[in-house]
This record gives sequence, structure tokens and C-alpha cells, in this order.
Amino acid sequence: MASSLVIVFPLYPGVSYLDFMGPQAVFSLLPGVTQIFATVGGQPVTEGALRLDPLARLEDLERCDVLCVPGGPASRPMQDPVFMAAIQRLAATARFVTSVCTGSLILAAAGLLEGKRAACHWGFRDQLSLFGAIPDAGRVVRDGRLVTGGGVTAGIDFGLTLAAELAGPVVAQAIQLVLEYAPEPPFNAGRPEAVSKDVLARLSTLTAAGGMDLSEEETTVRRLGADYRARGAA
Repeated sequence: MASSLVIVFPLYPGVSYLDFMGPQAVFSLLPGVTQIFATVGGQPVTEGALRLDPLARLEDLERCDVLCVPGGPASRPMQDPVFMAAIQRLAATARFVTSVCTGSLILAAAGLLEGKRAACHWGFRDQLSLFGAIPDAGRVVRDGRLVTGGGVTAGIDFGLTLAAELAGPVVAQAIQLVLEYAPEPPFNAGRPEAVSKDVLARLSTLTAAGGMDLSEEETTVRRLGADYRARGAA
């Protein structure tokens, strides 16, 4: 691994904290690492009562070794030209272009996943194809320099996978040991095919309480996908 390693997390309003907190905990233990958390204009981001501030100005960043885009309501940053220009600019310099959860939709909308396999949260995975990507149900998916994690908690698995690429499997395993990452979930409920109809029926209530309308988000992403394809055909 190089003596210095710059990892950039581009954040945005509504970003899911756990999508990047898991990976950053892993990356923070890599030797020589600098992690930069940035938003357009350096504006703070919040999740519930938690506020991150100050943050770097995303538009001022010129390069990175790893670009890691976390998920959330992806349609918001996908409609921000300053944010999307920064994603394209930083991706051009990065050794690895990565994402967690619906962050892969942002990469896809930036034109970075054409013909590439990518992971995403199960609820939005199929929408990757709207932007020319190939949806993959894997928890961590690598296609060349692209490394994508599935939904939310997959960020830790993704982080360890990338840590092994950057610093070797021994270092990655030592990080896993430090974090005591030995998950034993109390339920087999991490995939839609594993749960009952009653559990599935509660999803809309939970997401609405968190301020996210899944049906509205899906509609917006599909519209953006149609716009993306129209631009490609023009």
C-alpha cells in the first residue's frame, strides 16, 4: 500500500450515516490513511439528532485514491449538477471507485457503471439497469476497480474487502478482530425472501417514520433513469 491513502466520502442531505460509518471505522485503522468527508458547499448533514459539521467542500477536492459514495435518498444528489460533477472528477483519479447501498445508483447515474456488475440495497437493486449497470445480489461485488456493497450493514463487509485489497488480508483480518466483527444476528431477516408477509408489510411504516417515501424515491429514480437513457441516445 502507498505511504499515504486519501479516501473521500461525498455526503449529501439525507445520507445514511451507517452506510459510511461502518467503512470509515475499518479504513481508520489502515496505515497512512486520510479520510475526507465532504458536501457541496461544506454544508453540514444530519440524521436524527446527529449532526456532522464542519465538512470539506466537495467541489474543492481535486483527487483521491478511493472514492466511497454512501447511500440514502440517492435521487437528491443525482439531481445536483455540482455533486455529480465532483463524483465524475474524483472517480477519474481514483484507484478504486466504490459505494455502499444506494450509493451505487449515484455512481451509475454519473455514467461510471455502464456494463459493470454492481451491488445495491435489495429494494433498489433492479434500478441499476436503468443506467446501464448490471444488478448483482452479492453482498460485496467487485468489477475491476469498482467495488460496491449491498444495503447499509454490508458497508462493513465492503470495508474489510477493500482493506484487504489495499493493505493485504492479514491487516484486514487484524482490523476485523479489533472491531470484533463476528455478527450473529438474532433473526434471519436480512433479505426479503427470508421474512414473512407481516414483516414486509411493516417496511413502508418504518421508512416513512424515517422521512423517506420509498415509492416516491423509486418514481424519481426511474424518471432520472429515463433521462439518462435519453441523453445517451441523443
